[in-house]
Amino acid sequence: MTANLLLLLTAAIWGFGFVAQVLGMNYLQPFAFIGARFLLGALSLLPVIWFLSRRSEAAPAERAYLLFGSCVLGTLLFVASSLQQVGLLYTTASNAGFITGMYMIFVPLLGLMLGMATNWITWIGCLVAALGLYLLGVDDQYQMGKGDLLQLAGASIWALHILAIDHFTKRAPGLQLACGQFVVCAVLGIVVSATVAGESTTVARLLDAGPTLVYAGIITVGVAYTLQVVAQAHANPVHAGIILSLEAVFGAIGGYLILDEMLDSRQLIGCAAMLAGMILSQLAGQATKSEAV
Repeated sequence: MTANLLLLLTAAIWGFGFVAQVLGMNYLQPFAFIGARFLLGALSLLPVIWFLSRRSEAAPAERAYLLFGSCVLGTLLFVASSLQQVGLLYTTASNAGFITGMYMIFVPLLGLMLGMATNWITWIGCLVAALGLYLLGVDDQYQMGKGDLLQLAGASIWALHILAIDHFTKRAPGLQLACGQFVVCAVLGIVVSATVAGESTTVARLLDAGPTLVYAGIITVGVAYTLQVVAQAHANPVHAGIILSLEAVFGAIGGYLILDEMLDSRQLIGCAAMLAGMILSQLAGQATKSEAV
């Protein structure tokens, strides 16, 4: 019960993070926000890493693998975050939360392409989620908005990111790998902001964006990630996946309470269908593991 409550708190923190991302762009442009956010997130993990690593030191080979994994994961994280952050310029926090949650559907599909086992529940979950996505994002002209398309593209990269995490954490410490990827993502965000995107960032704007950066960086990254790691060590993995999928629901709640975002009945049905598809994808994962045993 304690682990599940911690996971629910994590989902709530992540869901309201979409609101912080929207509000943050009142002061900072997308790539500057990404750079500042993940730099704060990396810094917030340093005390935890120092505390856990006092008794052991990584071998040179492990450090090299850690650096390589951090670069790969950080690049994927930057691409996914960029699609999400830019997409929020054109869509709502509610839509972003639910469409981003589609990564739970993409993970088993991409896993299937990599030779991982799946089953019929996965395909049902995909169909239900696809129907929900249609109801949520496709308008009467049978078109999906630019922001929703960017969120959908981002969801596919989030799925690749999760599969990459599963690969690299088998040989490198998870918390250090997380911090490393945040540093790489932050550096990429700052460089792109200053060069390719040509964004103008001032100290005054950073200070104005301070509260949203603290929440989006320290709370959603440092605190929530730590809660997830602690909770998942004692939680049923399927229960954990289902609870964390409620991130989308909390995103919609935050959008309604703080940003005055409204969903019509068609979109609400779409959100419900997408959530059902996400939950089915978690059940499919458990069924596949049971068959393997």
